[in-house]
Amino acid sequence: MASQNQTTQTLEGDARFRVLGVRVDAVQIPDVIAQMKKWIHEKKECHSIAATGMHGIVEAQHDPSFKDILNATDLVVPDGMPLVWLGRRRGHILPRRVYGPDMLLAFCEKTVGHEYRHYFYGGEPGVAERLAETLKTRFTGMNVVGTNSHPHGPRIAKEDEEIVAMISDAVPDVLWVGLGELRQDRWMHEHKSQLRVPVVVGVGAAFDMLSGRRKQAPFWMREHGLEWFFRLLQEPRRLWRRYLVYGAQFIAYLALERLGLRNFETANAQQPSPISRPQIHT
Repeated sequence: MASQNQTTQTLEGDARFRVLGVRVDAVQIPDVIAQMKKWIHEKKECHSIAATGMHGIVEAQHDPSFKDILNATDLVVPDGMPLVWLGRRRGHILPRRVYGPDMLLAFCEKTVGHEYRHYFYGGEPGVAERLAETLKTRFTGMNVVGTNSHPHGPRIAKEDEEIVAMISDAVPDVLWVGLGELRQDRWMHEHKSQLRVPVVVGVGAAFDMLSGRRKQAPFWMREHGLEWFFRLLQEPRRLWRRYLVYGAQFIAYLALERLGLRNFETANAQQPSPISRPQIHT
């Protein structure tokens, strides 16, 4: 593991690297927690955190608007081992991935005495509620101020406005969003200016995994880049394109970039304003 001094130095240097034109912040879970606490304390505006991996990076090549969304997000964390490996090759100290379920659990554990207000939005009917109950049982004193599921299918604008108003009226400190990687990043970007929430975090499959709806891959598979295989065996019809087609495209795009045959940078991609990186205290 990196030492505290090494991690602090990385944050102060505003470390980040680019993968096929997408900015990825070279952070670890303690860094993310410290930044979230800072934003909650300041309460100046709504900040968003996207946990992305190979799937999001490839989608950004298919859809330039999605690349702009990722590059406009306040913090883009490496939630996939391929991004961790690439970050290490660029000289960054990244012992582990910033895995969505681990990030959610770590934040709850480290802040349980702060009386932060949590809201959970996403998942199939009943999943957000089950997740909230599971976490409240695990972390005594955790304050959950609301939950709301998001069934499959499009919602009309009025329904979406009602959801945003309901969330803002609950006055949470952290809004956890579990709509699936691509959908949640778009949703956070579209509603960021309307939400009265200091921090909005997309945690993808964490809702299903931590609520017990789906099984997590064994620890050793998650830490060695094999979670995709475990999940593919669980849901082959839903995930085959993400892991097999997008995975092959990801490797091909990296090869094209390395050989100088294609430039994936976009001149018009939005860049976020620099964020103040906090020092980490343990």
